[in-house]
Amino acid sequence: MGLNTSAEAPLPVGQVSRLIGGWIERLGQVWVEGQITQLSRRPGAGVVFLTLRDPSHDISVSVTCFRQVYDEVADVVSEGARVVLLAKPEWYAPRGQLSLRATEIRPVGIGELLARLERLKRSLAAEGLFALERKKPLPFLPQLVGLVVGRASAAERDVLENARRRWPAVRFEVRNVAVQGVHAVPQVVRAVKELDAMDEVDVIIVARGGGSVEDLLPFSDEEVVRAVAAARTPVVSAIGHEPDSPLLDLVADLRASTPTDAAKKVVPDVGEELERVRQLQGRGLRAVSSLLDREERGLAHALARPVFVHPQRMVELREDELDALLARSRRTLGHLLDRADSELAHTLARVVALSPAATLERGYAVLQRADGHVVRSPQEVSAREVLRARVAEGTFSVEVSSADAPDTTDTTDAPDATDAPQAPGSADAAEAEASQ
Repeated sequence: MGLNTSAEAPLPVGQVSRLIGGWIERLGQVWVEGQITQLSRRPGAGVVFLTLRDPSHDISVSVTCFRQVYDEVADVVSEGARVVLLAKPEWYAPRGQLSLRATEIRPVGIGELLARLERLKRSLAAEGLFALERKKPLPFLPQLVGLVVGRASAAERDVLENARRRWPAVRFEVRNVAVQGVHAVPQVVRAVKELDAMDEVDVIIVARGGGSVEDLLPFSDEEVVRAVAAARTPVVSAIGHEPDSPLLDLVADLRASTPTDAAKKVVPDVGEELERVRQLQGRGLRAVSSLLDREERGLAHALARPVFVHPQRMVELREDELDALLARSRRTLGHLLDRADSELAHTLARVVALSPAATLERGYAVLQRADGHVVRSPQEVSAREVLRARVAEGTFSVEVSSADAPDTTDTTDAPDATDAPQAPGSADAAEAEASQ
């Protein structure tokens, strides 16, 4: 219905909003199809908030429903799901906001299959097949890459060309398989097992171009997922495009957004590696140069010390000390020798003074009987007994004239020969000289 309004008689905002609400309420319930892009389930709240988007147009509308309505399909409906819902349009006048109040929600088309995949995903996750600790690292430079891909497909061309462009020496072991349809699952499983059994294969890429959800279902099959999980060789999943996410992406050791991205992640870029080598060489050269400069400065500092500038000075100082010590040693030794010489001279003089020969030199004589005994008393000899007399210059024989009484001659200045020291063997020598 039309309204009579003008610039002079406008309608208030509230009235316009109420009028719009009245018109919308006349629409009644409608079935609406779209894709859930936002989902808000607040704990304890009785209402669930959704945003429903038209996949073909950039148009969205807000949807609300009671929790009981959403809980009936909560296991199979989440963000990104396409649904059909029965809803009644509502107009929130205070904010001028249009929304739909849903009373029934149904998955669209493949919903039941997606629900089964969701249950499979939860079961495999509970077994730990998607755990991060199971992921194997990719080799830095694989020598042989296994490729599971459709025959003469764009995915195969993208992987081979991009990999060889990055690293020309890389080699591939290709297994062409069906990537959709009833034969896809057994062929993919067989190809993965064959490549995993080859010891020379370092990494396996499973690649496919984009497609519908139905086309990508083989790569969410439980048999394929378990075959990849059991592989000893690292596996890269390159299925579809960025939005596509089959279960293979979750179990693979690395997920690539596209086949081209898989080639970039599997082999390094030769240009980048050469540049990295040059950078490392530069860093090494700078490090060595810095070390040499530091050591050179340290050596120059050490050579600037006096001990290195005049190394002979230390020898000269030690030479002076050595000369002083040598002179001191000579003086000390000379003093010791002089003292020893003096003591020796004194000892020699004493020995000479105390020797029997010196006594004989002073005029004493030694009398010996024929048997060699030295005469010490007049009573030891008899009259007319021949004795040997030894003096300083030799020996001679004497005869005793009388032995009756001892000689009373004063012998103060001429001590008895018996008091003089005797030299061993002198008796025989005196006897020999007397007989001459």
